[in-house]
Amino acid sequence: MEPGAIDLRDWGAGVDYGAAAALQNELHAGRVAGTVGDTLLLLEHRPVYTLGRSADASHILLDTAELERLGIAQFTTSRGGDVTYHGPGQLVGYPILHLGDRGLGVLAYITAVEEVLIRTLADFGVPAGRDPRNRGVWVGNDKIAAIGIRVSRQVTMHGFALNVNTRLDDYCGIVPCGLTSAGVTSMARVLGRPVDMVGIKAAVFSHFRAIFGYS
Repeated sequence: MEPGAIDLRDWGAGVDYGAAAALQNELHAGRVAGTVGDTLLLLEHRPVYTLGRSADASHILLDTAELERLGIAQFTTSRGGDVTYHGPGQLVGYPILHLGDRGLGVLAYITAVEEVLIRTLADFGVPAGRDPRNRGVWVGNDKIAAIGIRVSRQVTMHGFALNVNTRLDDYCGIVPCGLTSAGVTSMARVLGRPVDMVGIKAAVFSHFRAIFGYS
């Protein structure tokens, strides 16, 4: 890969969370070793509740039998943060980046990821911004995109989840991000119509390259 470039890998929909985690680990090791360049994975997961390193297990409100009935998996992950949901209609992005090469610290990196999503949402007529209570992207009191990362040896893992056409009822089984006083929303709910995922992916990648300074 040429210096200053980033590789986009679009894995499509229906991706198993464990398979994506394994690929991230492989790419992370390669990026640390310098055998692969910066990479952005874009995909949609099968329904899954994930628990971050600081998660409170009681924030998953359903028992095992109910999760099985609903077809929602459960996965403990190495990212930061509490409990969240991934599923169809939600665009998940996993940047595998060397922060030192981009001249970024962790907080600046998170802020830049938020900006990518805010600009993407603006492209589609969704006014969004930040909230001092929690990192991520918000529309009023409702969270529309969550961010949870891990950084090891200056290389990032995990990333963001943007609710595009997400089935929001699946959030009823958790306390999203541990926040009891906030809601969740999606682009489809805000706009009152389904949104083209292909267009969202293109916008995210365009803004990602611009904000992070890739060629």
